[in-house]
Amino acid sequence: MPGTLRALVPAALCLTLLVGCSAADDSAESAKNGDAPPTASRAPAPQLPVPSGKGSKLPDDLNGDGHRDLVLNDLVKDPKDSHGDDAGIGIVYGTAGPRALDPAVHRLLTVRQNAAATEGALPAAFDAEVSCDLDGDGFADLVVTTDPPYDGVGRPPVPLQLLFGSPKGIGGKAVVLKIPERARYGDEWPDNPVCGDFDGDGSADLAITASAGRISYLRGPFTRAGAPKAAGAPLPDGGAALAVPAGDADINDDGYDDLVITERPPRVGQAFRGTVLLGGPQGPGKAGGTYGTKALKPPGEPPLADGVTDFLRYADFDGDRRRDVVTRTHQDERVDVVAVYGTKRKGTKPLLTFSTAIFLR
Repeated sequence: MPGTLRALVPAALCLTLLVGCSAADDSAESAKNGDAPPTASRAPAPQLPVPSGKGSKLPDDLNGDGHRDLVLNDLVKDPKDSHGDDAGIGIVYGTAGPRALDPAVHRLLTVRQNAAATEGALPAAFDAEVSCDLDGDGFADLVVTTDPPYDGVGRPPVPLQLLFGSPKGIGGKAVVLKIPERARYGDEWPDNPVCGDFDGDGSADLAITASAGRISYLRGPFTRAGAPKAAGAPLPDGGAALAVPAGDADINDDGYDDLVITERPPRVGQAFRGTVLLGGPQGPGKAGGTYGTKALKPPGEPPLADGVTDFLRYADFDGDRRRDVVTRTHQDERVDVVAVYGTKRKGTKPLLTFSTAIFLR
């Protein structure tokens, strides 16, 4: 099951990755501002309270304060952790300042504290897939993929769990997503969830892959117990993976979000092509032609020796209505740099850099 919070990038973009990291003498101030050294620090990073929000319509606004938040799956691991366990899901909350995000306002979600147990057993995998306001309360929620116990016989349990947003962001225990039996098909894992208002009723829906190219279509809003408002028989004409068009998910401007069927899960920065299922009053179903994106050009010289740079997000974080770019350059599981680039700024210097070592406890 894929574990990347997915976003689609519709156009080519060339960036030079220039990351400025603070010296140790300035560690307190730089940590507050987010310019943390790209290494796993020994002491816990300063942590500020999550601002209390009143609700918004942004898909990634987990605390409803009107600023988009950043969810991270790939976090550096503690050098003392000889087993190399998954560090969890990291959240950096948005801010009204020009830096777009405030790494000092960060929270860590872990299996032990936040995952739901299946048959009394906690999962080992715990990765964020997508965020949207599933219960319609103005606070974005997280759909998380896990690996519940399964003996390989019969229909597997649902591996997807929901974590609900609140004025204080994401917290508490997840609930297992309830996919009614009538909406399931075959014995493959339900996977690759995507959000969209496919039936145009103003509530976020979920589309999820099933066996043999079918799609489990769940209508929102969802209850806090993880149940959809309604779900019918699986939709035909699906594929191996699902996506939504980048930017505006309603590609034909008819008031219904549309769904893209692809051969593999799209990754930020990689080109892909797929077929469109147009949304409508009954959800996605009518063929709508093809849809594709171009690959991003790789960043310039990475800031770390032998570093690998991945594109994480392409979305508006600084509120200027232009999409910004978030990258992560990592050398191994112990060293990384996350950079946020504002598309309105001149040059290629990032708005913000920090290491995911801020989540180490």
